[in-house]
Amino acid sequence: MSLYADVILPLAIQDTYTYSVPDGMQVEAGMRVVVPLVKKQMTGIVRRLHTDLPAPLQADHIRPIIAPLDTMPVVTCEQLRLWQWISDYYLCPIGDVLAAALPRKVLDKQYSFQPTARRRVRLPHFTGELKQPSPLTEQQQRAKADILQAWQTKRVTLLYGVTSSGKTEVYIHLIEKQLQQGKQVLYLVPEIALTTQLTDRLQSVFGDRLIVYHSRVSDTLRAETYRHILNPPTSQTGQLIVGARSAVFLPFRQLGMVIVDEEHETSYKQQDPAPRYHARSVAIMLGEQMDAHVLLGTATPALETLYNVQNGKYGLSRMNERFQGLQLPRITLIDLNRQYHRKEMYGHFSDPLVARIEEELQKNKQIILFQNRRGFAPYIQCTACGRVPSCPSCDVSMTLHRNLRGQYLQCHYCGYEMPVSAACPECGGQMHVHGFGTERIEDEVARFFPTARVARLDFDSTRKKETYQDIIRSFSTHEIDILIGTQMVSKGLHFDDVSLVAVLNADSLFNQPSYRSYERAFQMLEQVAGRAGRKGQQGEVILQTFDPQHPIFQHLQAHDYDRFYQWQMEERQQFRFPPFTHLITLTVKHKAEEKALQAANRLQSRLAEIFGTRCSGVMQPSITRLQNYHLRTIQLRIEQSGSFGKARQLLRDELNQLTHTKEGRNAIIQTDIDPCE
Repeated sequence: MSLYADVILPLAIQDTYTYSVPDGMQVEAGMRVVVPLVKKQMTGIVRRLHTDLPAPLQADHIRPIIAPLDTMPVVTCEQLRLWQWISDYYLCPIGDVLAAALPRKVLDKQYSFQPTARRRVRLPHFTGELKQPSPLTEQQQRAKADILQAWQTKRVTLLYGVTSSGKTEVYIHLIEKQLQQGKQVLYLVPEIALTTQLTDRLQSVFGDRLIVYHSRVSDTLRAETYRHILNPPTSQTGQLIVGARSAVFLPFRQLGMVIVDEEHETSYKQQDPAPRYHARSVAIMLGEQMDAHVLLGTATPALETLYNVQNGKYGLSRMNERFQGLQLPRITLIDLNRQYHRKEMYGHFSDPLVARIEEELQKNKQIILFQNRRGFAPYIQCTACGRVPSCPSCDVSMTLHRNLRGQYLQCHYCGYEMPVSAACPECGGQMHVHGFGTERIEDEVARFFPTARVARLDFDSTRKKETYQDIIRSFSTHEIDILIGTQMVSKGLHFDDVSLVAVLNADSLFNQPSYRSYERAFQMLEQVAGRAGRKGQQGEVILQTFDPQHPIFQHLQAHDYDRFYQWQMEERQQFRFPPFTHLITLTVKHKAEEKALQAANRLQSRLAEIFGTRCSGVMQPSITRLQNYHLRTIQLRIEQSGSFGKARQLLRDELNQLTHTKEGRNAIIQTDIDPCE
């Protein structure tokens, strides 16, 4: 009887390829195999073995596997199940899931999983003396007990604790219990590059049982880490894996608990390329498949998460007080309209803010300045003809950068750069700088506070992981007085001497064309506010705004996320947004604008026939062209009471049919399930 293998290849194709297994060849599901594809060879993963062929296939047309690369599976059956769920839920080819799930080195046929292989890389290694976890406070003990109680009946529990309430210490005690049982623990963080302090703290307790996995280390080291988790040393009891979103794909065998820290963070959502998965959702499914507990932790839960708590789907544990009785920071609003009218501004700093910074510097305290836009200025414009330099490949203005490299314009979508013209190339007029980013703030701080030691923390200043670590450690040891940063400064950082946090343009956070803009703004502002006053006296947060009466600031001043949640949920329900519906965004891309519109119209007309008013019209996104592709979007909103699985299947069928039409043949359709837009 002939034996056949369905093989997943790292290609953007929906189906597997079927190959015959030569007589005598030992192959199992989860093993790597080398197979022929057209005129070349590729490495893939065996998905399943079977003896029958689907009707369209004929045995004499099936090509044989060239060779297996392993004697044992290197992808577990649990991983294969998870890959299939991701493919089905997010409507993406399983080949794309494979490409995202495995380090590239693993698919290199020269890479061996045998423990005796000569190329081996030493993993992260702890030589210091291990510390015992700190004793829990009364509040932390209650939180731990509530979590363990909730896990008796619910898979997922939310640890809802204000900033600096001591959530990490609760995690450590729960982790220790799992490791003592020989279990694995997955500890997800939004961005691994931002967790220098966390990994130092965890390693001091768990030593070599801590494994760090993320995309900033070499692919060879990622492959070695993958192999180490697949086949842990027999002497090791339990493993703690700290990683960013891609860590959900690791080959766990004894997973006991998954922690999703700062679960509200948008960084957990993969944008490009596919699969456009949300690591929180995948982590919950991973826990379900492996019978592991899941703990979501944050001071500002995603609205969907709180909704699931209120509906009884998730358990809840709350920590309402800061560690050691510290007060939450005082929030002060500064009306920029009044300051500009009175001419009481120094650049982008109001008089009261300048005075407060000077006061804190005199007390030898530290200050964080938050501006969630990198670069020197968002755009420059000709004062005569109004021309704004834009990217030749994307319909976006070029961001002005001014640093040690000099001045240049850069597209933040495709990376294209061009020099800055002294005069307008169209009319010769003078170019004027509009707005401000972190580089401009750094320039102004150097002029206004010349004796202060200043550093900038953003994407441009931390392209190397070591640079980020150097800045954080320098700020921790008070070698830096003022830290200027984007959202990087709001995540997972603990500094004892920060007494003042200032947000220079709070309005820019929620003046965005998204139903999530208020939620994102509140979360970011509350999180960055949490960096102030972590030791000793109460900290202060100054928000500069043109709209001090906005409701979001009233909730922020009271640190009342629950009232904010009620306000936003009323709006979400009224306008049929998540969590009351499932949202699907379809983006149609084509290099010819007319053909992009034709393909989008064809798809929209078919979807409107099937889904009715649940389907929007063809929409023009705020950015209509990216990397020379013209874009059009369509949205579907499926009620929670409806069958989301059936809706996805109907959509998948229509997308497959579109590829065979004249309008859709050369168009690219991107599907984003539950977008974080």
